Amino acid sequence: MMDGGIHQNKSYEITYREDGVYLTVYPPVGLLSKIDENDVLNHVARKGIKGYRANVITDAVKRRDGTPVKIAEAQEEARMDAFVDAYTSDDKMQAFIQVSPPEGGGNAPTFEMIVRALQDKGIVACINEKKIREFVSNPVYNVPVLVAEGIPPENGKNGSLRYLFDMEKDRKPIILEDGTVNYKDLNLIENITKDQKLVEIIPPTPGKSGMTVTGAEVKALDGKPAVVPRGRGVYLNPEGTALFAEIDGQLKIVDGKINVFSVYEVPADVDNSTGNIRFIGNVVVRGNVLSGFEIEAGGDIEVNGVVEGARLRAAGNIILKRGMVGGGKGELLAGGDIIAKFVENCKIEVGGDLKAEAVMHCDVKCGNSIILGGRKGFLVGGTARVGKYVEVKFLGNQMFTQTVVEVGFDPHLRERLKFLKAEIVKMEEGLSKANQAIAVLNKIKAATGDLTPEKRELLAKSTRSRFYHENKLMEYKKEMAEIEERLQQGATGKIKVYGSVYPGVRVVIGNAMLYIKEEAKYCTLYSDGADIRFGAL
Repeated sequence: MMDGGIHQNKSYEITYREDGVYLTVYPPVGLLSKIDENDVLNHVARKGIKGYRANVITDAVKRRDGTPVKIAEAQEEARMDAFVDAYTSDDKMQAFIQVSPPEGGGNAPTFEMIVRALQDKGIVACINEKKIREFVSNPVYNVPVLVAEGIPPENGKNGSLRYLFDMEKDRKPIILEDGTVNYKDLNLIENITKDQKLVEIIPPTPGKSGMTVTGAEVKALDGKPAVVPRGRGVYLNPEGTALFAEIDGQLKIVDGKINVFSVYEVPADVDNSTGNIRFIGNVVVRGNVLSGFEIEAGGDIEVNGVVEGARLRAAGNIILKRGMVGGGKGELLAGGDIIAKFVENCKIEVGGDLKAEAVMHCDVKCGNSIILGGRKGFLVGGTARVGKYVEVKFLGNQMFTQTVVEVGFDPHLRERLKFLKAEIVKMEEGLSKANQAIAVLNKIKAATGDLTPEKRELLAKSTRSRFYHENKLMEYKKEMAEIEERLQQGATGKIKVYGSVYPGVRVVIGNAMLYIKEEAKYCTLYSDGADIRFGAL
C-alpha cells in the first residue's frame, strides 16, 4: 500500500508490499527535494515499522536513484493520526503549523488538535481561528501554514514645530509689467508685532505596545518632544504649546533659534543688495543711503553715512550723523525729532524738533522748533513752517537768497484746515444733491400716491446720503472752528538770530508778515499784533 500523505513533497515514499516494506528515495529536483537521513528514520520509527534496517535506509538516501529498496519484512501498516508540529519565528511575532498527513487510516487533523499543539509550544495569543478552521476543511500537508500573527508595537510620533512665518523669503527682484526689474522692493525683512504667534509646538504622542504570539508584551517607544527654538525676544506660553514675540521687531533665525530683534542693522549701504527697508522697529544704517531708496521704520532711523536723494520715514526720530544731500528728491518724515549734521535740497516733515548745523533750500514743516547751531547754524533758501520757535545763527545769506520762515502755527494744522475747507465744499455739494433728489421724489409720490420699487430705493438711498453729509458737515465745521481758534491764539512764535538775518528773508509770525530789507544782527523777531518787531536776545 502506498503512503498517500507523503506525496506532498515527493522526496521519498514508503510502500507496503506482500514481500516487505519498501523505501523509494527520488533523485533531487531543485531545492524542494532536499532530504535528510534523520527525517526518514524518524518517519519510519513514527510509523512503527518493525525490524527496519537502518543501514539500508542510509544507503538509499545517499544513492537517491529512485530505486525501491526493501527496508523491512512484510507487515501490516500501522494506523497513525496526522501529526501537528507548531513553532514560532525568532521574534515570536508569527506562529506556524506544519502537519504530517494521517497514515494507515489514521485521523485527519482537527481544530482541537491544532490548538493543543499551539498551546503546548506556548502559542496562546493572536491565533487566527478562521485560518485554522479553513486548514481543517482543506488540509495541506508538509507545508508551513501561518496561523498566528503578533501585534507589532507602534512607536509614538516625535513632537514637531509648525512655523507661522515665511522661513525663506523670496530674494528675487520683482519683474514689472513693462519688463523692467525692481531691485528695490526685495521684501527681505520679516516684521513681527508684539504677542504675534510665531511657532506652534505639536506635542509628541505616546507609543502603543504590541504583543507576541506567546502573549508577551512588546514595548513601544514614546515620541520625543520637539526642541523648542526659543531665542531672544520670544516667550513660551504657559501651556508650552506656542512661541510668541515679546516685542515688535525683526525675526531672525540664529543657530536654529528664533529671535525677535528691536533693531534692524544694515552693515553697509542701503542699495540694490538690501533694497528698500520697511521695518516695524528701529533701523541703523552703518553706511550710506543711496538715491532712490526708501527706509520706513516704526521706531527710529539712524544713518552713519550720507543720505542721498532717498526717502526716510520714521514714526520716531531720524538721526543723520553726517547729513543729507537730497538733490530735490530726498524726503525726511519723522514723528519725533530730526537730528542731522546738515540737510540740503529736500522735503522735511517733523512732528518734534529739527536740529542741525545747516538747512539749505528745503521745504520744511516742523511741528515744534528748528534749532540750528554748531559752526554754521544757518537756514537759507526754501520755506520753513514752524509751530513754535526758530533759533539760528544766520537766517538767509549775503547773496539775498529768498528764504521764507513762518512761525507760530503748526504747519500740520494749516494743512488740516486746508483739507477741511475743501471737504466742506464737497459735503455741501453732496447735501444739496441729496436734498434735490428727495424733493423731486416726494413730489412724484404726492402726485401719483406711491413710488415704484426702484424710486423707493432711490429715496432711501438719498435720505441716507443726506444724513451722512449733514453729519460730516457738522463734524468738519466744528473741527475747523477749533483749528481757527488755535491759530488765532497761536501767534506767539519767536525767531532768535545769534548772528545775522539778511535781506531776501520773509518772516511770518501769526498773521503778521515782514520782508527783511536790511541786515540785522543778534536779535529776536516776535509778533506785536499786526506787526513784527525786533528785540534783543
